[in-house]
Amino acid sequence: MVKKLKLITIINFKTYKEATGARALKLAQVCEKVSKKTKVKIIVAVQATDISVAKKIKIPVLAQHVDYFEQGRHTGKILPEVIKEAGAVGTLVNHSENKLPLKTIKKIIKRCKVLNLLTIVCASSVQQARQIAKLKPYAMAYEVPELIATGKSITKIKPDSVKAFASLFKKTRIIPLCGAGISSHEDVKLALKLGCKGVLVSSASVKAKNQEKVLREFILGI
Repeated sequence: MVKKLKLITIINFKTYKEATGARALKLAQVCEKVSKKTKVKIIVAVQATDISVAKKIKIPVLAQHVDYFEQGRHTGKILPEVIKEAGAVGTLVNHSENKLPLKTIKKIIKRCKVLNLLTIVCASSVQQARQIAKLKPYAMAYEVPELIATGKSITKIKPDSVKAFASLFKKTRIIPLCGAGISSHEDVKLALKLGCKGVLVSSASVKAKNQEKVLREFILGI
């Protein structure tokens, strides 16, 4: 059984060159170091080809995407069984850079539950989050696409919508997260104040010249 994780900070490596191949392992090890020293849960989301870093670190690793197909004749698909065998504990679903129809999201969540894999599903609006919540994913991350990688935090630009999003899950076991433009410990602190239980971040930490320093600064907001 996969234990319930206390989600605090998910670092999405995306396909940045700073977090691919050997650099993916290096950054994952930095995340592990910061997590160990601060006692704060850090989870990394890596490309499918880099999931094997999970064998070399002790913090949780997520796939950035997975398909719902079963093993067989499905060339090019990423199967839940494969990411689990490679060491992932779960997957991101429906990131704004890889949008999916609701029926596909439903199939992915169902397949992952069978294999005891966590699903962290992204939503670009409160309305979409309300629809996806009915599928009972492990966690949901609210991200407004136009703010991603801008340095303009969703917690400052759209605080009311973040609060409305988080309120959807007060009586559920689904963990609310938020992302998009989060780039400082103040942004993280505000996310928690608005009702979220953690954040999903990427460029601010992955592309930083001093990745460890930036990660430590994020932790200050927790």
